[in-house]
Formats: sequence, structure tokens, C-alpha cells
Amino acid sequence: MEPQLMSGNEAIAHGALRAGAGFACGYPGTPSTEIVETAARLDGIHAQWCVNEKVALEVGVGAALAGVRTVVTMKHVGLNVAADPFMAVALAGVNAGLVVVSADDPGMHSSQNEQDNRVLARFAKIPLLEPTDSQEAYDFLAEAFALSEEFDTPVLLRTTTRIAHGRGLVTPREKLAIEPKPYARDIAKYVMVPANAKRRNHRALQRLEELRARAEVSPLNVLEPGTSDFGIIASGVGYQYAREAFPDAWILKLGFANPLPYGKILELYGQVSRVAVVEELEPFIEDQVRAMGLPAIGKQAIPIEGELDQTIVRRALEPYLEAEPPVRGPVTLPQPPRLAEASPAPAADGAPDLPVRPPVLCPGCPHRAVFSTLRKRRLVPMGDIGCYTLGALAPLLAIDTSLCMGASIGMMAGFNKALGRKAAVGVIGDSTFFHSGITALLDARYNETEGIVVVLDNRTTAMTGQQGHPGTGVHPDSTEGPAIDIVALCQGIGVRCVTADVAEYKALDKLIREEAKLPGLVVIVVQSPCILYQPPAKRTVEVVGPNCNMCGLCLAIGCPAIAPGDDVISILDNCIGCGLCADVCNRDALIMHDAVVAA
Repeated sequence: MEPQLMSGNEAIAHGALRAGAGFACGYPGTPSTEIVETAARLDGIHAQWCVNEKVALEVGVGAALAGVRTVVTMKHVGLNVAADPFMAVALAGVNAGLVVVSADDPGMHSSQNEQDNRVLARFAKIPLLEPTDSQEAYDFLAEAFALSEEFDTPVLLRTTTRIAHGRGLVTPREKLAIEPKPYARDIAKYVMVPANAKRRNHRALQRLEELRARAEVSPLNVLEPGTSDFGIIASGVGYQYAREAFPDAWILKLGFANPLPYGKILELYGQVSRVAVVEELEPFIEDQVRAMGLPAIGKQAIPIEGELDQTIVRRALEPYLEAEPPVRGPVTLPQPPRLAEASPAPAADGAPDLPVRPPVLCPGCPHRAVFSTLRKRRLVPMGDIGCYTLGALAPLLAIDTSLCMGASIGMMAGFNKALGRKAAVGVIGDSTFFHSGITALLDARYNETEGIVVVLDNRTTAMTGQQGHPGTGVHPDSTEGPAIDIVALCQGIGVRCVTADVAEYKALDKLIREEAKLPGLVVIVVQSPCILYQPPAKRTVEVVGPNCNMCGLCLAIGCPAIAPGDDVISILDNCIGCGLCADVCNRDALIMHDAVVAA
């Protein structure tokens, strides 16, 4: 194929398509904007703008979970906005490959700060790739997706303004034949409740050392021989400046820059008497090299602010080449961090083992009715952060994912867009909807998403202790202000919105069943106050023994007020009489009665 002149941004878009990506999204921000714009002109990849970077990453996570390789783009400050899902998906992992592009802006050509997002890759414990020109920007996408899928992790591809906007010849490669990866439900992996997140964090730390071993042999990390007694470690555009300023130097070019390949660095130090680290902005590589006990010329010579160029690099380093080589002490390779061990079993003569008591939704919780009907539908329920996240636990098993605040709607949108059908439903609480669900709903409307959003409106912020929010109008001092109407808000942005009452279980079940068949986007606001905030009128449940065959339908709703007996179901004293168990019973074995009020 004939070489083509491309900017780095154009090369990333073409490289993503060549690597089998089928989905690209982001928020426009210089110097990253042209990636999505270019992808939108290519056949075979769906490209869309999102309302902000957080939503863009959540949409991208949803598309990757649906099995489509996905690239999400933003400028450096955009990753601040996306930090919540960025850190969470680093633990949860991916299905199909997920590449996040951060275009940094040294010199602040069009930005409010200088920010080196390489540190965020290290913070999140994920791989970092840095191309040095348009050809590498094109080629690195295939490696990024391969790493993402092999190691079950998002990958950060970091560029800077000169790489993003600079133009160079790109030789196209044969397109890779990539089959979509089927979605497989894995609650322990994708629902970030503390117990699951602890295991995933442990795995992320193990994965980091596996990635370091891969970095040692990666073709993206190249030691280029020289003829002088001087070596340079560089990445990104800094490599280009160093190569031009010192053509005779040994250069270790780090295209796979996190985690750092210690062995490659030692190999360079074995060839030369002095080494400089050429990098724009933070001493990201330099600090890690010094931590190995190796002397390095770095930010004492190279400016820590602004862009570099070959003249700056040469003038900065020349005085050090004339000085005596530094005395090198013993090299100490950083050891892998010690991981926590499993909790030891109790001593045989100690206290007896206590039964595990996992957290559960309260008896009579109105969310339970929603989960009971969702479980019957052939929909993938994308959950969110709140007490309703417990709907992921047995026996309900009615939430597949819980990434971060407000992610349910964006992930639903990306999942459905990637598959081209109404495959997933977003489940979000009223407080979380106001926190960060509104922007995702705007995005779903803007991008003409097919899907269902269920807002669990229990009139409070229940998980943290019944605080007010914009939907209630209640302030911290208990005074009341204006309350925002979710239905009116949805109608105002052109999203169809209907309400439902959990007390009418069969009507709710029918509504969700019918909405799953209809085209378009709908919000279902399920209204029922939290029982701790506004307890319902007391009712009692009668167990009709001859009608009960212990089928387990009532047990499947996960109410702690129901327990299996020897022959029939038992109703415990903590029952508040919500009536859901009677609604799901098919044999009239559970009958509701109004409480008798004493005279």
C-alpha cells in the first residue's frame, strides 16, 4: 500500500480501524479533536461525540463490554473529568479491547494547565504507550488493543500536541480480522462492591508485574546503538528531539513506558558511562531510574515546563557531556510490592465460625420489586452506585455491572449502540441520577440511543443516611427548597418518561416487558419512598400452608423477612407487609391482610 501523509490524530483513527475497532467516542478538546472527526469519515467504525469525557469513557466501557473494540479520546484535562470511571475500569477490566487516548498539551497552546497524564497510567496501574510519530501512532493501536484484551485492562495511549498535529508518512497495514467478543455475565468482575473490588485490586497489582515482564520484550521498547559514550532514555516526541540533537548517542526509546522495563534500562547503562532522560514535563521516567540507584541527567538540565525542541535538548545536555562521568553505586532493582495474604482461618480452639452475613436490601425495600421483574427480562442490567447495588447479590442477581456514580446510563448506551439493539437497561437511583446521570441521559438522547433507563426514585439519598437532593428539595438544615421533577426534566430534553408504582407489581412487570419491545429511549421513574424514610402502612402476611409447595419464587426476591420452613415458607417478625411476596406467588400461598388496630 502506498504511504499516506497523516497527522498523528488521523493516524490514530486509521490505526484503530485497522486494528479492528468498531466504536470511537470522545469529547472535543485540542489537541485530540481530529481523532473522532477522522473516525466519523471511515467505513466500519461508529464514531460519536459525547457530552463530556466521563460519559464518553462510560459509553466506551459499555461498547467494550458488548464485545466491540473501542477507542475513547480526550485532551489531558478531560481525563480529570473521566477519572472516576478511569480508575474503576482499571480494576473491573474489559471484554473487547479498550484504548483511552490522552492528548497532553505541553506549552499550553490551548489549555488552562500543563499536565502530564503519564502519572495517571501509573496511578491506575495500567499500560502506557507513547508513539513518537504518525507511523507509530497508527501502528500502536494494534498493540494497545492486543495488550488490553490479553491482560484484561484499559490501555492509555498518550500523545502530545506535536505528535497529534504533526504530519508524517504512514504506510497502511493489512486490516486485522477481529471477531466481536460475546458478552459474558460476571458479577464478581464487573460489580465494584467492596468485596469484589478488593479481589480486582489484588489482580491489578499482579497484572502490573506481568506487564513489566512484557515491557522487557516488547518491540515498542528499542535500544538503538550509538558510537559515543553517552546514552539517552526518551519517549514520545522527546525521542525525536534527542535523536536529532545527539545522533551518535545510544538511545533507549520507550514506546511502552508503563510499567518501566528495568532490564532494558540496565542494558543501556551497561553500554555507556552517563545517561540523560529526555522527557517533557514531569520527571516520570527519571524518578523511577533514580529509584533504581542509577545516576541520570534529568530535570536539573532539561526544563520541567513548556515544550522541548532539539536546540533546547542539545544546549541543556552539552555541559554534562564535558564533565566527569558520575560514580555509579550499587544498583537496586525495585521489588514487586508485597500483596496482602488471605485472612488466616480461626484457630481450632478459638471461637466457632460465625455464619457469613452479607448486606441485603431492607425488608420491604421498594427496589426489590424492580429487580424481581428485571431478572425475568432478556436484558443486561447496568447498575450504579447506591444501596440498590445490592441487587447484584444472590438471590436477586439482577445487576450485571456497577462501575462508578452515574455510569449505568452511559454504559447502557454504549452497549446498545455497539450491538445496534435494545440489549441493556440502565438502573440508577434518584440521587445518583441528579449527581451524574443527567449528563449521560443527555448524551443518550443526543446520540439517538435505543434503551431503557429505570430511575429508582425513593425520595432520598438512602445509602448515606437519608440526605436530601435536588429531587426532594430538602437542604441539610431540613428546610425545603424547589424540587426538580424528573419527568419534566426528561420531557424538557425530548426523552419519553413514564412513571410506575412498585405497589402495582404486575403493572410494573408488564410495563418493562412492553417497553423492551418498543423502539427509542424511555425513562421509567419507579416511585416509592424508602421504607426507612417513610414506612408504609403496616400489613401482615398469612401463609396458607396447603397452597405452599416450597417452589422458591418468594425466596428468590431476597427478602430477609422470608425464610424456608420444614414444609412451608415462614414469615419472620421483621416483615413490614410490602406485599411483594404475595404478588410473585402463583398459588395464593401468601395472603395480605391490613393490620388490626387495637381499640
